[in-house]
Amino acid sequence: MGGDVGPSVVVGGVKDYLKRHDGAGVRFLMHGDAAAIEAEIARVGLDPAVVEVRHTDKVVAMDEKPAQAMRRGKGSSLWNAVEAVKTGEAAAAVSAGNTGALMAISKLILRMAAPGLERPALVASWPTIKGGHTAVLDVGANIDSDAAQLIEFAIMGEAFQSAVHGVERPRVGLLNVGSEDMKGHEEVREAHRILREGGFNLHYHGFVEGTDLATGVVDVVVTDGFTGNIALKTAEGTARLISGLLRESLSSSLTSKLGALIALPALKRMRDRIDPNAINGGPLLGLNGLVVKSHGGANARGFGSAVRIAVDLGRSDYLAKVAGNLKRLDAVFDHSAHAAPEGVAAGENLQ
Repeated sequence: MGGDVGPSVVVGGVKDYLKRHDGAGVRFLMHGDAAAIEAEIARVGLDPAVVEVRHTDKVVAMDEKPAQAMRRGKGSSLWNAVEAVKTGEAAAAVSAGNTGALMAISKLILRMAAPGLERPALVASWPTIKGGHTAVLDVGANIDSDAAQLIEFAIMGEAFQSAVHGVERPRVGLLNVGSEDMKGHEEVREAHRILREGGFNLHYHGFVEGTDLATGVVDVVVTDGFTGNIALKTAEGTARLISGLLRESLSSSLTSKLGALIALPALKRMRDRIDPNAINGGPLLGLNGLVVKSHGGANARGFGSAVRIAVDLGRSDYLAKVAGNLKRLDAVFDHSAHAAPEGVAAGENLQ
């Protein structure tokens, strides 16, 4: 029921996923207004055999604050979807709803994968000039992060990249203002030192800069949520700028239009590469369960991409791999030193 449109995108996204990906054995629980959902199922021609609709009148609003959503969210479509993961009815939950509320409710219901983890990390898949994707995290869940949290992000990002994008041994980099060891603030330098020396079985590359995000020099880029969110939104804005300028240039004259017609196949490939809907879906990493956040403005194809990520994670050993490496991290850091106080809601900083 969340996102800018609601059931039409969610139901259409499931249909898109089944059309474009291997949906063998995958079934869906759809939580929300049964009449609205069933009308969309009939409209798009989705096979009713793969869907079970769970009715609820209760919905978390897109502008609802996380603390408020936690107090009154029980029984809502968002709450029920996450609850299905906890009970084992679902392998993963996917939502285009309120990000802060989704994070807070997911943390409350599923808990964190390890006692010292403070909050989930939100990961984004970034297209690269090499044709693949770089996993960038955190992109908005944690405003600032200490060295232990940055290492947690590295561990979770490496497992995500392997599970979703099939990279056998992902290279991990720490985002910094330069590549030299003395650059950056104390926390990022400390994380760099431990990752370089530590026994986490990670392929650690070292520091990377903002210019490396799209080059593919590493497979995972680790940063705090403040920096990551600004970088993500800057990239999205730049992609829209390039698309707009290209459209304007190619329609400026008859000659340009003829050239665009000739170049149409190449232009379509480029559009697909930079289209945010093609890589939509940011898992909340670090939870004791799988939850994927779809962009609220995603179309059906975009929601289908988020479903694909959820299915790939559900079919993988992601959770077991992360749990093993977090145990190694306990030997290096006292996690209790940076645990969140009881009662502090995750996602309070999210907009």
